[in-house]
Amino acid sequence: MFDAVVSPVRIGRSSVGALGILALALGALQSVVEPALPLLQRELGISPAEGALVANAFALTGAVIAPVAGKLGDRYGGKRVLIWLVAVISAGGLLSSLAPTLPVLLLGQVLQGGMVGALPLSFILVRKHLSSGESQAAVGLVVALFTGGGMVGTVVAGPIADGLSWHWMFALPTAAVIVTTVVVVRLMPHDPPTGSDSGIDWLGVGLLSATLLAFMVGLGVLTSGGLPPLAMVAVVLVVAACTTAWILVERRSATPTVDLRMLAVPATRNAYVLTFLVATGFGMIAILLPQLFAVSGDGYGFAADTTRIGLYLLPGALIGVVSDSVGGIASRRFGPRAVVVVGAAVTAVTMCALALLHDAVWQLVLARVLTAFAVGLATTALLAGAAASVETKDIGIATSLLVVTRVIGAALGTQLGGGVLALGTDPVTGLPTESAFAAAFVVTGLIAALPLLVVRITRSSVPR
Repeated sequence: MFDAVVSPVRIGRSSVGALGILALALGALQSVVEPALPLLQRELGISPAEGALVANAFALTGAVIAPVAGKLGDRYGGKRVLIWLVAVISAGGLLSSLAPTLPVLLLGQVLQGGMVGALPLSFILVRKHLSSGESQAAVGLVVALFTGGGMVGTVVAGPIADGLSWHWMFALPTAAVIVTTVVVVRLMPHDPPTGSDSGIDWLGVGLLSATLLAFMVGLGVLTSGGLPPLAMVAVVLVVAACTTAWILVERRSATPTVDLRMLAVPATRNAYVLTFLVATGFGMIAILLPQLFAVSGDGYGFAADTTRIGLYLLPGALIGVVSDSVGGIASRRFGPRAVVVVGAAVTAVTMCALALLHDAVWQLVLARVLTAFAVGLATTALLAGAAASVETKDIGIATSLLVVTRVIGAALGTQLGGGVLALGTDPVTGLPTESAFAAAFVVTGLIAALPLLVVRITRSSVPR
């Protein structure tokens, strides 16, 4: 048991600013991979499907860390846990910067995935040290700077890789993370632990990790092709066994990592399904467009380097920030269902059109802008709708499960996109064919349209 709780010390703008700058550095480190994926594939001699694993390693670790970090922060103090977590993130960034092979880079990205838990820990700190109104403003600042850091990373990854090497695009943001953490340690007072008696479901955490790992490795193996039928069945059975074991443990745990009771509520269950489908479609978009920007095929592709790819993706990143802020407003005014329908329709039509029209850079940039805005609207509306449809005591449970669902969906989409391109690779040139890109865009459009069917079927239980 803990001693009597001590009132936390109030903090000033410098402490909040230090947390925000740390979020900026973390966002930059997190975002350098997307525009550099084609470069990493060339440098390490890996396929698009293996490149998708690099992008997903970070996200899947975050899906496991997100529900655990907040519990640890409440129990042991947000500052203490944040320091240890950033140490792990920094180790991952340094390992990625030194990686000579794909397995080492994957391990570095797994460690970097801990930064998903850094944001909830920052929120714990500002809530404990500031009033309710002040903490809301501070949370907004931290989130905005994390998003801004993502845009910075997208833009600077190319110049750093071209001017120095791809190793430095991990090393420099990692150095910034370490320096800003030192500043946070000096300026941010320790927050007292809450003394909560609720434990951490470590068995659930381990099984969730095993399930996600088996899912992504299995998907990567299946989409790479070349497996005999019995091996493919074995992969599916392993994933199913891990998933079943995790569900059984979570249902019996007093303090589950992910509370599956939320699936019993029709409104939230449908929000999870819709979020998964929307995120899967956007995960495919996230890998397909950089690949087409980079490829130099016979009559297709643009042979763009990492710098230009980052610039091409920047408008979509900017509009994504806008759509995230507008999604909640649109949800309150028109209802989540209407927003999801519009977002799904725009994404589906855009991707199907891109299957026919992809011979100019502006077409791909416009497609990224339209889909980023549509997906941002839909996912934010679903998040707001789910939060409004459950009791106040369940908001944290419902929204954390939505975050995990979004991460898994995006990871699946990224792997599917890489798999389609890998299956359509020209054996002579070693490049994905133009027809492979067209097929992948059509598949993305079809997946993006699935929420329309779900909304139609579940009309009575999707929040209006």
